[in-house]
Amino acid sequence: MTNPRLQALSKAGVSVWLDDLSRQRIDSGDLAALAREHSVVGVTTNPTIFAGAIGAGVGYGDQIAEIAAAGGDAAAAIKAMTTEDVRRACDVLAPQYEQSGHVDGRVSIEVDPTLAADTAQTIAQAAELWSIVDRPNLMIKIPATVEGLPAITATIAAGIPVNVTLLFSVERYRAVLDAYLTGLEQALDNGHDIAEIHSVASLFVSRVDSEIDARLATIGTEEALALRGKAGLANSRLAYAAFEEVTASERWQSLAARGANPQRLLWASTGVKDPAYPDTMYVTGLVVADTVNTMPEKTLFAYADHGEEPVDTVTGTAAASQEVFEALAAVGVDTADVFALLEREGVEKFEVSWSELVDTVTAALAKA
Repeated sequence: MTNPRLQALSKAGVSVWLDDLSRQRIDSGDLAALAREHSVVGVTTNPTIFAGAIGAGVGYGDQIAEIAAAGGDAAAAIKAMTTEDVRRACDVLAPQYEQSGHVDGRVSIEVDPTLAADTAQTIAQAAELWSIVDRPNLMIKIPATVEGLPAITATIAAGIPVNVTLLFSVERYRAVLDAYLTGLEQALDNGHDIAEIHSVASLFVSRVDSEIDARLATIGTEEALALRGKAGLANSRLAYAAFEEVTASERWQSLAARGANPQRLLWASTGVKDPAYPDTMYVTGLVVADTVNTMPEKTLFAYADHGEEPVDTVTGTAAASQEVFEALAAVGVDTADVFALLEREGVEKFEVSWSELVDTVTAALAKA
């Protein structure tokens, strides 16, 4: 039986994706079961997720042994293992891909996080990963750094679907939307069928609250403390208003007439980090049609257990959300600094996870 709460969320227009992947999850049939029973129609991965999965060692021993016997190094092993997992996950979700008209059923794999400031290498690796995985329901994750923006355009222009990641501010999201539209225009010039190009923009939610709440606690005034837990949702709702603005533009309408798909907003980092907040607040607070919510398993199960009946909590909230940011400025929170810090930290955290993964795999190869 399909969970009724998650089924209702899907019917409200929010695609349910899982923010996790491991070989064990695939081998055990768990991913297929989540698709069948919990309305999961997509999967996102990142370096931290793969570090945890491969570090646990379950299911990877034979492949590591084969790679070691062939003289492969850690980089080759990581690429082989992660692309195999993603390819197999794409196959598991192939029915969702077809049933959704190629909108969902997507699995994302991220370019090497150490390339976040290297446009040319990001473009090259995006094309390489697309070729290696060789599945139409793959998405390549490219960070929304300044250097990542032209890589997003070039990858879309090549007809490759993109999941834009490490996105925090509405200002940067507008730049991402422009990069996507420019990529679609170039894809048309390159002879691609843009009806087959899809993209999502992954806006991180809970991390915004974590950083801003810490600053509000330091300020400590009554006015400041009253704003805790409001920034993440307000920021996301302002991003949706930007999405509505761009999709109403003549530029977008011209592309839509040629079959273009809108770049859906994907709510990422939706696991609640402060136990004082409801564990489903970043799901119930971001219900609006034509969006994606990629949830850690804990959040997915929490919503399945006690999620509220989904109603649109985003449309028409731009003015109230802007008031939250005005209030934050009034108490002394520099949100531009917050977003810059979160981007730097996001890249650094993935680089650390990648380094740990390299060390883990290097040790495993040595033992094989």
